[in-house]
Amino acid sequence: MDQAMDQTMDQILLYDTTLRDGTQGENISFTVEDKLRISQRLDDIGIHFIEGGWPGSNPRDLQFFKLAKKTKFKNAELTAFSATRKPGISAKKDDNLKALLESETGVVTIFGKTWDLHVKEVMNNSLEENIAMIHDSVFWLKENGRKVIYDAEHFFDGYFADRQYALKTLTTAFEGGADTLVLCDTNGGTLPFDIERITQDVMKTLNEKFDKHSVKIGIHTHNDCGLALANSISAVREGAVMVQGTINGYGERCGNADLTSIIPVLKLKMKYDCISDENLKKLRKLSRFVSERANMTPSNTRPFVGRSAFAHKGGIHVSAIAKTPLAYEHICPEMVGNKQRVLVSDLSGKSNVEYKAKELGIDLTSDEFNTQEIVTEVKRLEQEGYQFDAADGSLHILIEKFTNQFSPSFELKSFRVTVEKNADRPCHSHAMIKISVDGKDEITAAEGHGPVSALDNALRKALTSFYPSLDLMHLVDFKVRVIDGRDGTSAKVRVLIESRDEDKIWSTVGVSEDIIDASWQALTDSFHFKISNE
Repeated sequence: MDQAMDQTMDQILLYDTTLRDGTQGENISFTVEDKLRISQRLDDIGIHFIEGGWPGSNPRDLQFFKLAKKTKFKNAELTAFSATRKPGISAKKDDNLKALLESETGVVTIFGKTWDLHVKEVMNNSLEENIAMIHDSVFWLKENGRKVIYDAEHFFDGYFADRQYALKTLTTAFEGGADTLVLCDTNGGTLPFDIERITQDVMKTLNEKFDKHSVKIGIHTHNDCGLALANSISAVREGAVMVQGTINGYGERCGNADLTSIIPVLKLKMKYDCISDENLKKLRKLSRFVSERANMTPSNTRPFVGRSAFAHKGGIHVSAIAKTPLAYEHICPEMVGNKQRVLVSDLSGKSNVEYKAKELGIDLTSDEFNTQEIVTEVKRLEQEGYQFDAADGSLHILIEKFTNQFSPSFELKSFRVTVEKNADRPCHSHAMIKISVDGKDEITAAEGHGPVSALDNALRKALTSFYPSLDLMHLVDFKVRVIDGRDGTSAKVRVLIESRDEDKIWSTVGVSEDIIDASWQALTDSFHFKISNE
């Protein structure tokens, strides 16, 4: 793709650095296969530039670029990342820059130092040599036929310390041939009004010095003050035409600007042409996909794409959105691939239960069903420690039981769990279970990494011959919470289990003084929900 650099005046270019900057986040690591799969999903949604990694820094990124050469991208341009040349050598002899060319991407991104503190005290370099490094690196890459995106690292800190020098690094990169100059708030400490003021000054300075139609500015922000999104938008308001970020805001320290928020803000709130309406609907699925590949639990409260982004709990709110969703929703959830959810808890009224029952496909129209009684029962159970706003699966089963619409897919006869610990090996669990399905008893046993894992494996083994679709069901999260610690080891615990199949995600809850019993409640609810929704 060669057209990404040639955007219209109302278009903002999206630059994703999840595969590099995102991997600098704590506990985040991608395999080469992960990176390939994520890059394909980023391309599918319409991201303009995908930064694949730093080929000169590690074997994994080298392998990624080798495999990526065989991958056809329909929307995105793959970019390789590196630094300016090292001090005292020519650009053509720098191994990092050589690796950029060997990656064979049409676009490369290099970063250079803007802040005199880094130049003199961190690099032990001179300001003059740093300028030469920027120019030589950009010029050599352009000579070798690459489009160059220049990241001005620590630009805003550098601007505060020495405005003239910071601006000189930019003009030097542009004179070297850089196609886009990216202002980086690398430490994440700049405030939105300063971003606006400084970006405005940069635009004015560059437009006075060069042909204004040839100067393109980008923005790269970190979230250390919780302002990465606001800072990105502030720069766009002052003329930035490229926004860099990561999916889910993954990145070092507090993370990078989150593209799952930036994209809908640009598209829906600011009316910029950055992504198509159809691709915008894929945003939530992309967010979940990257979370799974990163082995990170998705944040429910993430704007736009989080599970709670359009969730309503207060009875007055629910009553209002039943009449007009606009009353408590700033956009239509489906625009970003999300959906409206109503939660049921001890704060709920009749409208919550009626709305939720309709959402879950449960008939409450019969005169024999008293919605207020269901509300009362929910409040009683939540007083005991249950939490139904986080457990739609268990709520579904509770309402069906309360209205005599529940037909159990299996019944427990008994189970036994043993945990064995030897001196030379970790704990090992074994479960034996007896259940009844349509009057037929089934006895199975299985091992697991823990007692709940063993129970899950045994129950799955017993049921799969009756319900083959259970092969597609997986437990993805398991949480245990002590409800009131004053009773010590006799305290009640609440277990929340999140499960998923190819189409949906659901949660179930169990409460007991015994963690195994609470886990069993949540586990069986999860299986019942899956089977009943086939």
